[in-house]
Amino acid sequence: MEILAFGVQADEKPLIERAFRDQEDVRCLDVFLNEDTAPIAAGHEIVSTSVNADLGAAVLEILAAGGTRMVAQRSTGFNNVDLATAERLGMTVARVSYYSPHSVAEFAWALAMAVNRRIVRASNRTRDFDFRLDGLMGRDLHGRTAGVLGTGKIGEAFARIAHGFGMRLLGWDVAENPACAELGMRYVPKDELLARSDLVTLHVPLMPETRHLLDAAALKSMRDDAILINSSRGGLIDTAALVGELRSGRFAGVGLDVYEAEAGLFFLDKSLEAVEDDTLARLVTFPNVLVTSHQAYYTEDAVGQIVETTARNVLDYRQGRRSDNVLVPRS
Repeated sequence: MEILAFGVQADEKPLIERAFRDQEDVRCLDVFLNEDTAPIAAGHEIVSTSVNADLGAAVLEILAAGGTRMVAQRSTGFNNVDLATAERLGMTVARVSYYSPHSVAEFAWALAMAVNRRIVRASNRTRDFDFRLDGLMGRDLHGRTAGVLGTGKIGEAFARIAHGFGMRLLGWDVAENPACAELGMRYVPKDELLARSDLVTLHVPLMPETRHLLDAAALKSMRDDAILINSSRGGLIDTAALVGELRSGRFAGVGLDVYEAEAGLFFLDKSLEAVEDDTLARLVTFPNVLVTSHQAYYTEDAVGQIVETTARNVLDYRQGRRSDNVLVPRS
């Protein structure tokens, strides 16, 4: 029976087709799953979705009415899924609980280095044969302090790179990671981490208790010349408050691979349309801000692991097995 995969990027398609080659046919769509596209899944028992899919109650109801019994999400995050509705409808939901942490950690560092050393501005200048150095001065990160909010696998990978740069390490999490402690990381309260760090990076999941983890008060407590990096989830930062701080001339650099209202924007070409999101439109105008389109995970290694795990999740569903990737089990 054919599996329907929503939100498939061109680079991702051959990896998905290869992962499912020994199982079943898979049809890849570049459209994202939402209320308008959900009827396309009628007659498909299994659908696979991307990180920005709308899996709220209304969409799940449409899928269930069309015969869908399993949703295989190609991401670790599941804040976009109404799990209670899925359970009520008897739908199995699975995710990818693990993939290469280095992909995200390395990209977070790419953002940090780009905003610190003004790489985008320098590149734009040289394209116009403007080789001045005015406004391009950065700072050595060696000897400065990196604050890591969330020290799981990705946070640990980021910390290892920071340690290689010769940075002091501060950490905050619900539980300490012994591997980070071995690097010399000292765990402190969030407010202390924000006040003392030259570089702050976010690597925590988005849950009700972490939404706007960096709210207006938290952002104000950061150093004026701090660098802020978010390659986790957009909702961790109060973006309107961040814009307010940037308008006041604060922060040496901000690198964002995620945005709290990215659904319906990221992964799509909006270049010929009027920008209706005033907050995002203002955000990208700041010269010390770099916004990318949720691509930190987007390496051959990580995406390969994601689609291979998704294929195993589907096979487990078919054969009645349950793994740690299952969020809502088969009823």
